[in-house]
Amino acid sequence: MVMRRALLFGRFQPFHLGHLNIVEWALKLGFDEVVLLIGMASENYTPRNPFTAGERIEMIRLSCTDKGIPPSKTITATIQTLETSIGSVYYVLSYVPRVEAILTRNPVISKIFLDAGIKVVQPPLFNREEWRGETIRRKIAKGDDSWKKAVTPSTASFIEEIGGVERIRWMHAGD
Repeated sequence: MVMRRALLFGRFQPFHLGHLNIVEWALKLGFDEVVLLIGMASENYTPRNPFTAGERIEMIRLSCTDKGIPPSKTITATIQTLETSIGSVYYVLSYVPRVEAILTRNPVISKIFLDAGIKVVQPPLFNREEWRGETIRRKIAKGDDSWKKAVTPSTASFIEEIGGVERIRWMHAGD
């Protein structure tokens, strides 16, 4: 049996409800599995990438569990920071199981994956203004607890347990 897999590539800083809704949408669309490829896995403890790859993997698993998505429906992988080029497509594909499509709205990413023969599926936007990593990190930095509405309850608890709130506030102390 050939698995129908879609690739969702992102930094997931943090993994939020927008990402989770894309996973759920892709599964409803008929994909058997969604491969979540964590980009910039080698960068952490920076304002743009405060969480480690391992922390992001855990957020993905917690979020999917909260939503009732079985672990068998997702595959998580990591990859270092890459430049955007046709060559990097083949590099990315070497880090994940075979995929039928990539889920992206980025026109450059779409073009290079199309040129490599990978189908591009454009997911809908899910509450983009609120469910956006930059917005969530900014709210955390400012002490605005409404950031918790943009992630699942288990993910919010996890971010607090690992000191993620303090980490982000510390990184943005001079802003």
